[in-house]
Amino acid sequence: MLKVPASKLVQTKYKNVAYFRIGSSKEKLSKFPEWELKLNFTLQSGFPTINNVLAPDYAQDLTFKKLFVYYSIKGIEIKKETFEKTLKLRNKDGLYNIMAYILSDQNSIPIRVSIFNGDDKSAPLYSIKEFGNMCILYSLDRILDYADAINIIQADETNRISERKDVPLFDFEVLHEALLNAFIHNKRLTLNGPQISIFKNRIEILSHGGLAIDQDEKGFYSGTSIPVNEVLASIFLQLRLSERSGRSVPKIIGRYGKEAIKIEKNRIVVTIPFERIDTVGFDIDADDEEDNVEELEIRLNESQKKIIKFIRNNSSVTSKELMNEVNLSEPGVKKNLKQLKDMGLIKRIGANKNGYWKV
Repeated sequence: MLKVPASKLVQTKYKNVAYFRIGSSKEKLSKFPEWELKLNFTLQSGFPTINNVLAPDYAQDLTFKKLFVYYSIKGIEIKKETFEKTLKLRNKDGLYNIMAYILSDQNSIPIRVSIFNGDDKSAPLYSIKEFGNMCILYSLDRILDYADAINIIQADETNRISERKDVPLFDFEVLHEALLNAFIHNKRLTLNGPQISIFKNRIEILSHGGLAIDQDEKGFYSGTSIPVNEVLASIFLQLRLSERSGRSVPKIIGRYGKEAIKIEKNRIVVTIPFERIDTVGFDIDADDEEDNVEELEIRLNESQKKIIKFIRNNSSVTSKELMNEVNLSEPGVKKNLKQLKDMGLIKRIGANKNGYWKV
């Protein structure tokens, strides 16, 4: 009797024929050429990772200018002569791998934020914003900036005595942790990036691939950190984008409960619910940045809308220039600027003399 181990990644040879297990039965490996290829690759190179799997044939002429700029911004020097070896961007034959592809200046990996005008994906699709096709470090930064822009600060005046309570639409720190996890642990062998979906009542962040090979659900929920992409996780740690402390998942479930994370065979979905204040009449249908204020349906006066428009066109605009453009007195400009800042729509970056406005 021939005993074949219950594993699709272990072959058993008998009389020059290789067998492997499918469920409760054994089959000749030659009958399943796709599994034979995967098995042979695993036996020779180990389990497929973004470091031992080649980038597409058309992606062997890569550039990394943005990666160098990013390291420079973080105050870390990498040498052009050795960075490919240090960051493990080539395989043993000297060809670029998937790691190199996702860190390069330009790739074909989409990372989209889809906005649905309803509570699920059967609702009309309002807009799609593309943040991929570039070095993933920049994609992450752009998505975080976008998330910050839609995280409206709501004024809760319930039982107000003196100061009102400002309530953000969602916990940005938790969203930040969820996005980091999705970018670091997303299985990229199929060249798919994380997916972000915004509904009327929540944000969903989907990462492909499920748990790491040696990870179980108990360890995952307790904060035991086993990266799906080990070298990529090390780069995020080196750039001080992550801590590798294992607190991300406990922080998410501590804020929104264990039900906020759904683990399936080939994906993990994190749900960030919106905390809406009933008295606030706005909606998240943000598409065209030029019309962002109107789409959020916040009741602004005409002067405030003009101020937003001028700040978008000239972030260094002065109060005196706004007085002329909006036809307001100096106290009137200051009052409207303060109201816009209180609503979380604009903020001042830097000092009054040499700073600038950010919408």
